Amino acid sequence: MMQNAHLAPENTEDDLYSGYNDYNPIFDTEDLENDAAFQQAARTSHGRRPPVTAKIPGTSSPRPLATGFGAGFCSDGVSRPMTAVQAAGYTKAAVRGSSFDPLGQARGPASPLEKKTSDSLEEKMRQLEKKVNELVEESCIANSTGAFKLALEKAKEAGRQERELLRQREQIAPPENINLDLTYAVLLNLASQYVANEMYAEALTTYQVIVKNKMFSNGGILKVNMGNIYLKQRNYSKAIKFYRMALDQITSSHKQMRIKVMENIGVAFIKTGQYVDAISSFEEIMSISPNLKAGFNLILCYLAIGNGEQMKKAFKNLIEVPLEVDYEEKYISLNDDLHTNLLIEAIKNDSLSQIERERKALAEEYIMTAAKLIAPAIETSFAVGYDWCVDVVKASHYVELANDLEINKATTYLRQQNFNQALETLKMFEKKDSRVKSAAATNLSFLYYLGNELEQATNYADLAVNSDRYNPAALTNKGNTVLANGDHEKAAEFYKEALRNDSLCTEALYNLGLVYKKLNKIDEALDCFLKLHAILPNSAQVLYQIASIYEIMEDPNQAIEWLLQLISVVPTDPHVLSKLGNLYDTEGDKSQAFHYYCESYRYFPSNIEVIEWLGAYYIDTQFCEKAIEYFERAALILPTQVKWQLMVASCYRRSGNYQKALEKYKVIHRKFPENVECLRFLVRLCTDMGLKEVQEYITKLKKAEKLKEMREQRIKSGKDGSARSRREGSGDSGGTKGERLSAKLRTLPGTNEPYESSSNKEIDASYADPLGSQPERPKTAARKRMEEDEFADEELGEDLLPE
Repeated sequence: MMQNAHLAPENTEDDLYSGYNDYNPIFDTEDLENDAAFQQAARTSHGRRPPVTAKIPGTSSPRPLATGFGAGFCSDGVSRPMTAVQAAGYTKAAVRGSSFDPLGQARGPASPLEKKTSDSLEEKMRQLEKKVNELVEESCIANSTGAFKLALEKAKEAGRQERELLRQREQIAPPENINLDLTYAVLLNLASQYVANEMYAEALTTYQVIVKNKMFSNGGILKVNMGNIYLKQRNYSKAIKFYRMALDQITSSHKQMRIKVMENIGVAFIKTGQYVDAISSFEEIMSISPNLKAGFNLILCYLAIGNGEQMKKAFKNLIEVPLEVDYEEKYISLNDDLHTNLLIEAIKNDSLSQIERERKALAEEYIMTAAKLIAPAIETSFAVGYDWCVDVVKASHYVELANDLEINKATTYLRQQNFNQALETLKMFEKKDSRVKSAAATNLSFLYYLGNELEQATNYADLAVNSDRYNPAALTNKGNTVLANGDHEKAAEFYKEALRNDSLCTEALYNLGLVYKKLNKIDEALDCFLKLHAILPNSAQVLYQIASIYEIMEDPNQAIEWLLQLISVVPTDPHVLSKLGNLYDTEGDKSQAFHYYCESYRYFPSNIEVIEWLGAYYIDTQFCEKAIEYFERAALILPTQVKWQLMVASCYRRSGNYQKALEKYKVIHRKFPENVECLRFLVRLCTDMGLKEVQEYITKLKKAEKLKEMREQRIKSGKDGSARSRREGSGDSGGTKGERLSAKLRTLPGTNEPYESSSNKEIDASYADPLGSQPERPKTAARKRMEEDEFADEELGEDLLPE
């Protein structure tokens, strides 16, 4: 045994602890993750380890087992460390690690747990259910943003995915485990999206699926939605049926819901003319939970059946409907506390106060409208009925409405053209409070202004302004009276003051633009009308004024753009259409000008300027036959002006129809025997056609020219050298200045004809036709033409001179 004994070295401190720091692999835990046997044992449910000999990693020698023989000795001579010291981490020197790490933190994080495979059917269904919910949410969001088509597509996709989920769940789970809430949500959303896209048949089918399924406990309430669809389709009988079915399934605890359904039933009865049944619905509502809409509809029903006493009763009930509004009391400060005053200022315009104001304004609108409707029906006359309404309103908490009703009474008199009664009613307010007095004086000023009584209009305008300096209507009327007296600058000041008090006073802004236009302040006028256009984008007057200003600024392109906007608002206005034609003509765009002139002529075929332009256009384009239609219409409109009939005859001659032209000239000569132009063309045509009447017309022409010359001399020799010309009937109208045609017709090619004013030129019977060569004329026309001087210098006989 002695040969195996280890003797302690002499003179050393550590002899007693020798071998304690020696490494024994049996206690190695760091490499357990690489130990296949240990990992296999850990995976088994019972945790048994196969009986194999442990090995040191990287070696093939067996791992020695510790024994209990001896203190600190092993059977193979390897000293076993004390487990307590090793576990605590107390070592003499670092053998496998250099730091104190009793918890093994230096080994790093543990290996990640193995992910559970998602191949299971249950996991797939959970993912599918999540996707369906997401699609429903996306559909609702798209609907809220106005993207109805996208919302419907998402709803349909959610429906397809939900059906697939239902099919898979039925294979592995009993029917009671199906998610009915998800199915209900998908179907309801799909039906709602069908309604938003106006696909009512599909929506009704989807609602039927929900309603008929007994598993949906709240499905019956959706019959309200079905009733709404039938109401939109104007199928009122079915709407009433479904509303009543829904009402039977709504419990009394849902009071507001029942009230709304009953209101819908009443409205549907009104649509069908069943006013008695509608009255029953609205009466029940007013007895359970009175509201403004039901009260107003009840008045309408009694008005429809003509029951005056019930109208009065319903009107009183309407006024007594509680608004649950604190009015102005809570906004009045009773002390000088700064904190309280700041708080009051803060709540004056918060969302709650805005709701209160809206509710109050709605109530006033219902009461005012109801009073206007029932006033003529509840008493023998309109005035007595209105007085009854005013007395009832005065006795309620709507006292301020009484004055407004009186002013509306005066306005109604105006609509009935009973101006005296309107004036008397308005004059009653001269002693009332300033606000009412100002409103009444404003209306009086307007009335006198319309009657062209400027003095009275000015007086009442001053009274209105003095009563309420912040009344924009009063300031506008005052500006109108000043403008009527010719003071444009002062009128502009009143309009500006009205706009400072109310920036949306459209009348003041429009009038200010007109004043600036009159004062030739074009940029300021344009600014006013552009601001007004932002407020009233579809106002024809504003659009026309903007186009007119751009025309003044010599910007025809902008003028055309605004006029095009104008005809989108008033597409049948002939003046605007002719204006567009004129602008396009100025720009040289004949085709567009022709289009708009034709449209103007179609809507108003009596505009001489349009007729003249269209006739000249056809002559310019060598379609004289079409020009005849327009000149004949002009001759019908102005039968005393010879020039239109001369144009008709000239068009016949230009188109080669000489016989018609000759007949027309003869007709003109019979109506206007002293017209020189007509006689000249008669001479020319008779000469060309070789007719015997030529000498007769030559004689008449000489006489007419002589008479014309004598008239001109008499005018020149008039007293004081007056240049005033007289129209001597219609005989010389073809050659006077007042009868000359527009420059458009003067510039037409080949206008040695009726399109130029007559002069004392010598007769020229020859002409060149602008349409080209004509068919061979009769041989009689081939004879020698008369020379110009054959009759030009001939003296008139005594018998041809005027008496």
